[in-house]
Amino acid sequence: MKAEDGKYLSASLGYRGAQLSSQEIDDQVQQVQQKLEEDFVKWIPNNIKSSIINVPPNESVISGTFVANTTSMKSVFQRIATQFAKMYKRKAFLHWYKGEGMDEMEFQEADKNLRDLVTEYQDKQDAVVDVQGGGQEEEHHDDEEQHNEEQNDNNEEQQQDEEQPQEQEEF
Repeated sequence: MKAEDGKYLSASLGYRGAQLSSQEIDDQVQQVQQKLEEDFVKWIPNNIKSSIINVPPNESVISGTFVANTTSMKSVFQRIATQFAKMYKRKAFLHWYKGEGMDEMEFQEADKNLRDLVTEYQDKQDAVVDVQGGGQEEEHHDDEEQHNEEQNDNNEEQQQDEEQPQEQEEF
């Protein structure tokens, strides 16, 4: 996953140790946001929060932590969904879960939830601010539609495979 493949939705900065002023931190955050303006979604203002903890860590005098939610996470979820579809198509390991009481519908529901999450991240990345109305407006791109079509094709293949009896495989 590369952060430059998406846009930042929100971020948190945590500074720990040296005596830093909150004004100094806020100024630095503002400079970063202005410098990397294209890397942040425009419809969430002030989407970087910062905190200062005066107690230093044991190993050093000062430390910093950056945690962010970025739309590039969708690529990770897409990869997981693709790998899951391949394994589910072959019914790999399914018997272990069924033996513990899970139903196949739970797998299908989890797959749908994961695909919905990918679509939601794409929608958040493509969202733009409606300057006239002040609200949020959605733009949809062809790659999202293509992804949805591929997922529908995968679901149809899974349904066809379910109708045909297959041997369970163990690894």
